[in-house]
Amino acid sequence: MTSGSDIYKFGPFRLDPIAGILYRGDEPTMLGRRAVALMGRLLENAMTPVSKDALVEAAWGGLAVADNNLTVQIAALRRVLAKEDASTWIETIPRHGYRYVGPAIVANVPDTSATDQGASALALPDKPSIAVLPFSNLSGDPEQEYFADGMVDDIITGLARIKWLFVIARNSSFAYKGRTVDVKQVGRELGVRYVLEGSVRRSGGKLRVIGQMIDASTGAHVWAQRYDRSFGDIFAIQDEIALSAVGAIAPSMRNAEIERVRRKRPESLGAYDLALQAQPDVDSGMPEQVTRALTLLERAIAVEPAYALAHGNAAMCHHCLFLRAGLREANRAASIRHARLAILHGKDDAAALTLAGFSMGMDAHDRAAAFTALEAALAISPSSALTYILGSVILGWGGDAERAIEWSERGMRLSPFDPWAFAAFDAQAMSHFLRGRYEDSCRAAYKSVQANPAHSITYVQLAAALARLGRLDEARAAAARVLELQPSFRFGRQFAGVNCAQELASTLGDALRDAGLPE
Repeated sequence: MTSGSDIYKFGPFRLDPIAGILYRGDEPTMLGRRAVALMGRLLENAMTPVSKDALVEAAWGGLAVADNNLTVQIAALRRVLAKEDASTWIETIPRHGYRYVGPAIVANVPDTSATDQGASALALPDKPSIAVLPFSNLSGDPEQEYFADGMVDDIITGLARIKWLFVIARNSSFAYKGRTVDVKQVGRELGVRYVLEGSVRRSGGKLRVIGQMIDASTGAHVWAQRYDRSFGDIFAIQDEIALSAVGAIAPSMRNAEIERVRRKRPESLGAYDLALQAQPDVDSGMPEQVTRALTLLERAIAVEPAYALAHGNAAMCHHCLFLRAGLREANRAASIRHARLAILHGKDDAAALTLAGFSMGMDAHDRAAAFTALEAALAISPSSALTYILGSVILGWGGDAERAIEWSERGMRLSPFDPWAFAAFDAQAMSHFLRGRYEDSCRAAYKSVQANPAHSITYVQLAAALARLGRLDEARAAAARVLELQPSFRFGRQFAGVNCAQELASTLGDALRDAGLPE
């Protein structure tokens, strides 16, 4: 018997129980979570009868449900599987249950959907390029992982401020976390010449940091250094590593870039540490996690009221709660308040300006203020992938289709494996939809679903595109998935919440109505 967390491949299908998606080839089928859970239990016990009680437990937990509920879900599975000309996939065992009898199963298949994007080598940019990989945590304490990650994040932030340097975003660099990597392969997948890697050991008030830079085209070491310092010197170490990397790439330019790498940091290391601990929950975009992050961010702000990045992250948390947890005015107002404070205190902080700009555009409905902040962020940090990706979302909802596609593509080149890829693809999907390019919209929406199957908005664009293509059964299944993930979803309220452009709201609303989503 295999583990319920395995990814299964059988025939042309791939089932990911954690994501809750059954794929046919590279495209997700529109089965709901209960049908996927049933498929997972049948695959887990392949060729062995599974009782009705066991299947009900898998799909409905402890709920008492009528037999016809199970029958309906099994029928949905059979309809999807039958399209592949297999005579039998799921066999009925009279008075007992069901059994999977389809093609041979390969379990624990790696999910290659992210790495496939970089399977062919990306062309090198026309300027020096670098990726900073996650540093190894040698502290012997897994709880210090966030600290090692935060150090790398800050080094990337410093490097990204250099205008002549192409820097891969942190989110794509961290796709390699916990993996043994071939530096040459990293260079090909991310399209960079140089790779910086290292390790961190934190013990009490002492730090040991080792950094080394490698030329990914040859595998040759370009620079290496060890730093033994006190914890209070952390920002100085980060700057020295960034400047050493710059100096190794272009020695003649090093002095001119010293002041650009250095920037305002929080005065309190305690506030900095709290913000580092909050970051993974902020990035999740899920209401439960961002609520937890807000507790840490509010403590950081209490210690240091002018901490711009803490305000920017708090704005993003409240934005998430506003759109995904009830459209409450208090969350919208808090998002705007923290965004304004991030702009006030973060004139030299690209990340803070990016998050603030997003909140101003999406929650304050002030797109002029949003792009003033985003363009200021890009002036500070031209390699900021998140700025382009979040900007593409604002442009998409604002009806500026071609610019939205351009910004999303630029963001994805700077961060090919970005966890925010779903937002870039979502911007592309709505923009192609607005221009009547429904096949392109559908392809982009499928990519958005694959990148983040737990986010309801990814299925909204898919439902609309499928409806316009006349694939109404699939459109309605996508719409059902929206409501499964976000039962309170109403497209009229969503459009009002993000100040959707009138032309987009009209055409998108018609398609979503056809797909069966409530207004």
